[in-house]
Order: sequence, then structure tokens, then C-alpha cells
Amino acid sequence: MTALVVATTNQGKLREIRELLAGLPIEVRTLADYPAVTTPEETGSTFAENAREKALYYAAATGTMTVAEDSGLEVDAMGGAPGVQSARFGGEQSTYPEKFALIYDALERAGAATSSARFVCALAVADANEVLFEARGTVEGEIAPEPRGDGGFGYDPIFYYPPFRCTLAEAGDRKSTVSHRGAAFRQLRDWLERTLNVKG
Repeated sequence: MTALVVATTNQGKLREIRELLAGLPIEVRTLADYPAVTTPEETGSTFAENAREKALYYAAATGTMTVAEDSGLEVDAMGGAPGVQSARFGGEQSTYPEKFALIYDALERAGAATSSARFVCALAVADANEVLFEARGTVEGEIAPEPRGDGGFGYDPIFYYPPFRCTLAEAGDRKSTVSHRGAAFRQLRDWLERTLNVKG
């Protein structure tokens, strides 16, 4: 079994990633398995830069192949914000309902009832001091008129996905088939299958 550290403490993300990698001959480890490892500061200006920085940092700190991802919401009427600041939007301690309120306030100030938007996920795999693989996934949608649904996590309740006619928080199991994280991690799964020579 090949060990792979999934460098996130977000339980919602971990659950999705475990499902997307299920059945591969890998031992999925998390940062909880390395309590002495501290969290790096995210200094990248793009999702891809942050993913690379985190993957290299955690691979070096744990001595184990690591996948790290950076993801967030880009709202066109807000110039692409909150973008790489999605998790910290409104301050480190702000709740997602508070973040939603800030987005609706920004849209109102821009004179927009809604806006096109997308979720972006960039991931990187590193081992030692080398980036081995990178992928990017996106899903296009728009900001819902108000938060709806109690599934998913993060910004899912305000992200309306037109083909489903609902928010991703209302999409249930369908979410992983179209989500930005699903798209990126399916590319990772394909790469792992080739690298580990997994028979289909």
C-alpha cells in the first residue's frame, strides 16, 4: 500500500476526497496523523500556487507523498472575489452565514441581484521536494438569491447549479459528479491508477 497524506483538516473535504479515491491501493493519511506538523502560511496569489506550496511543505514535513488542494469561490460581479481568500473571507473566525451576508452585500452595492460564479479547485501532489502531478477542476454556476439546502459545506448553499436547478447544498450525491473537487480528484485518481499500475 502506498501512503498518501491528504493535507486538509476540513472534514467535509476529507469525506469527499476519501470517496473519490476509494478502492485504490493507497493508505490515506490525514494531518491528524501528524499532530506535530504546523500549518504553513498561504502566500500564493492563485489556487495553483497555494496547492503547490502546501503539497511541498507537507511532503517535506511528513516524509510522505502528499496531495494538497486549494479551492474557493469566484464571483464575477465581485471581480473574482473571494477567490483564494474564500476560507478567510470576512476574517478567520467568520462563519459561512456571515460570509454569505458579505457576498450579498457586495452584490447589492454592485447593483447585481445575482452573478455568474464558479468553484475552482487546484491540487498538487508532491514527494520530497518535487511536484509530481497537478490538476484543476471548475464548476460554473451563479449565486442563488438566498442560501438553500443543508447538504455539502462551505459556500454550497449559495451556489446555484443551473443543470440541477438547485444549489450544490441541495444536490445530494449528485454534487460529486459535477463539483470542482470531484473533477480535480478524478484526474488525480487516473494519475494514481497509471502510476500504481492499477488494473481497471
